[in-house]
Amino acid sequence: MIRLALVAALLTSPALAADTKSESCAYQSQVVAAIQQARLDRVKERDVPAAVAATNPTWPENYNAAIPLIAPWVYEQKMKTIRTKDLSAAWLDLCMKQ
Repeated sequence: MIRLALVAALLTSPALAADTKSESCAYQSQVVAAIQQARLDRVKERDVPAAVAATNPTWPENYNAAIPLIAPWVYEQKMKTIRTKDLSAAWLDLCMKQ
């Protein structure tokens, strides 16, 4: 929850607040999905920002700043959870409730 609040605060700063809440949450959930895929691909946590950038994501560039903040949350999940759960849907749900 705290991590979500930090990411939300970062992405809703006046300079970055051009997106609506639903757009921002959708982009954040895309970031989570990309990080989850990196974990499934056995990318080391420290290499996640570069690995995600190499996929040419379609979200606005400012959302790349959230990758180092969200990656630890994804990487602390058990591999069973990573393989079987949709973390991006969970993130989207929590984000929309903020």
